[in-house]
Amino acid sequence: MSTASLLVRDVLLEYGAIAQTALKGHLDVAARHDSVYGLAADYPLRGGRALRASFCIAAARVYGASISDAVESAVSLELLHNAFLVRDDVEDESEERRGRPALHVLHGVPTAVNVGDALTVLGLRPLIRNRAILGPDLAWRILQEAEQMVRISVEGQALELRWRFENAVDLTDEDYLRMTLKKTCWYTAIYPSRVGALIATRDSDRLDRFVRFGFFLGAAFQIQDDLLNLVGDHSSYGKELDGDLREGKRTLMLIHLLRSSTDGERARLQDMLAQRRCDKTSADVQWVHDRMVHYGAIEHGRRVAHALAGAASHEFRVAYGDAPESRDKRFIEALPYWVLERK
Repeated sequence: MSTASLLVRDVLLEYGAIAQTALKGHLDVAARHDSVYGLAADYPLRGGRALRASFCIAAARVYGASISDAVESAVSLELLHNAFLVRDDVEDESEERRGRPALHVLHGVPTAVNVGDALTVLGLRPLIRNRAILGPDLAWRILQEAEQMVRISVEGQALELRWRFENAVDLTDEDYLRMTLKKTCWYTAIYPSRVGALIATRDSDRLDRFVRFGFFLGAAFQIQDDLLNLVGDHSSYGKELDGDLREGKRTLMLIHLLRSSTDGERARLQDMLAQRRCDKTSADVQWVHDRMVHYGAIEHGRRVAHALAGAASHEFRVAYGDAPESRDKRFIEALPYWVLERK
């Protein structure tokens, strides 16, 4: 593990523990009122890296804010992230999450959907608490940022679902990156940067400088996540390998395969993608995986992820160039390197 990745690991452990403690407090209070909030605690308490919460705290501290100023916004983001995960697993018919059966597998689809709603509601509470900590004006601006982030993320998910519903096979890398900007980049990297800076500086006018850095970082993160679904270590990845192929998810690697295949292979692939997840056989999935290897789709994904991480490193200097040197700044600077090394 590189020095950069070691720094990221240490900061994630430190800030993740802080966010997890605060998050558990919100869940414990809520669980006293209704049992649904006990189920809502399932995904958040399974662990995870708390990347987004830690990023939010670090971005605020880069510009001089305290952890206590940022922690409620960080907890809100972590709760909303878990709400997204619960719904994603239902929509994708995923079998596992963080090494255990997905929530809808354990409790059924209706209950899982309701738990996703409960997590969304819980995600609003810390933003309301910001009023007492940061004052009404700043709390309102953070809430506006959160609304924008959730809206854009939902639009990105809708686009990906539409591709699968319509069995789209003529997509480009540019299509994938536009979808990823909405679905992943905004809430994984752009929003934490913007809200952290907003908390510390109270300046709404300069937040757009974080968009390019967040896009390149978030896109590299998503492609690496898609690659791990194909070639990762199941014990550390936490989801079923090749699950994206069973779901028919339009990853960068699948798009590369579609445009590289022969006419016969493309027709077979299109037919398979049209099938329900439960109708796809292990032999079908293995055939697609083998074709990806044959046509260099996995290597293509790696090359693009590396290029995007490099672009993120360049844009870091634009986005955070005016920030004083600190451990938090070095953490954010190290994220593009960590993204490529994570397993």
